[in-house]
Amino acid sequence: MLKISMIESETRRLLVLEGKLVAPWTNELKSICRGPASDPDARQLAIDVRGLTVISADGEEALYVLMLQGAKFRGSGVFMKQVLKQLARRAHRHARVEKSAMKTTVNSVDEGAPRAT
Repeated sequence: MLKISMIESETRRLLVLEGKLVAPWTNELKSICRGPASDPDARQLAIDVRGLTVISADGEEALYVLMLQGAKFRGSGVFMKQVLKQLARRAHRHARVEKSAMKTTVNSVDEGAPRAT
């Protein structure tokens, strides 16, 4: 079972997760956090994972996607801090690969452009 509490302010939407982040509850988390479309005010999404007792691979993937979308996390305990650290490293590598791909695309476009002499 997963309990999701939402605390909203003018600038931030905080989700407090408690219990087990496993299927089918990961789908519930995903439906609550559908990205910017779910929050027309574009408030910062923060997720408090200090109350999680179990997290599955599917749960880690859900948190990873939220991290890529810009969510900030609060965690405590050795296990949860390690999970968040691994997800942050993965997100950092993803951003680096995307940045490299963008440079390659821009360079390809520049190479095809006519040059002024």
